[in-house]
Amino acid sequence: MFARQQWGLLLMLLALTVLGFLISLSSGSAGLGIGEVLRQLLQPDAGLQNQILFDLRIPRSVAAFVTGALLAMSGVIMQVLLRNPLADPYILGISGGAAVAALAAILLGLGAYWISQAAFIGALLSVLIVFGLARSSHRWSATRLILTGVVVSAGWGAIINILLTTSSNNSVYSMLFWLMGDLSQSRVGGFGIAVLASGFLLMMYYGRALNVLSRGDLQAAALGVPVRRLKLILYFTASLLTACAVTIAGSIGFVGLVTPHMLRMIGARDHRILLPASVLLGGSFLMIADSAARTIVAPQQLPVGVVTALIGVPVFLLILRHSNRHVQE
Repeated sequence: MFARQQWGLLLMLLALTVLGFLISLSSGSAGLGIGEVLRQLLQPDAGLQNQILFDLRIPRSVAAFVTGALLAMSGVIMQVLLRNPLADPYILGISGGAAVAALAAILLGLGAYWISQAAFIGALLSVLIVFGLARSSHRWSATRLILTGVVVSAGWGAIINILLTTSSNNSVYSMLFWLMGDLSQSRVGGFGIAVLASGFLLMMYYGRALNVLSRGDLQAAALGVPVRRLKLILYFTASLLTACAVTIAGSIGFVGLVTPHMLRMIGARDHRILLPASVLLGGSFLMIADSAARTIVAPQQLPVGVVTALIGVPVFLLILRHSNRHVQE
């Protein structure tokens, strides 16, 4: 049985999610207050405000929530898999492969649909490359996986620089927006929601095993956890979650890194609580950040990845300061 405080945490995060949706739906260059949003949701009409809400803001808000939830859950998995507090969804080069494929599609003048498909294929290609190199000589370790991911990321980075420096000005603008994370054209289909739901259910099934694995491979093996098989499941699950998130909104940093640390800092260390809490907080965080990106310099819009970085950097520094103080005490 979970403690009352943990259920209270989930209820507060659920309330934050509802508030985040309302803020996201009411934010933008067109005036649409929370009261009007609620009225349109309960009694929709056929006016302009209804079109803005249902055709533009609701799809974008759903895309922001799903993307944030995918990144936050992937961050939790990566930090368990690699046993590294700095691990985030992009540490193994997934975003680099997606970026190269997406930028190539932009350079070729393809539409938004094909850019998303290219990003997903590029992400999966990077997953297979890192996995194949890390598994050579039949050895598997967190250190080897991180080093392989860092090297592959550097290679993707070099290709990205080549594409940026050899492209026209119009293409470079679109490329930079994609690289910084952008939700302006994002939509989530059934596949993205299915990936989020299936990944969440799978990780909840392994919740107890994740608690044990986070204490070390030897202890997990001694307690009967199939460490090798579980690590493979974690690697490919986190990779698929990240690939789906990158396909929806491009590269958005700090969501997968900061969210798990914030929740652990307030006591959510059991992964059966940490996983749903990360889904709710990650989705809420990205919805609120996207709302800020739409309103700070309205009617212009900032890439949402810029806003998450501006929020994530000081928050992560505060988390580090709190952690160091806790260790000293």
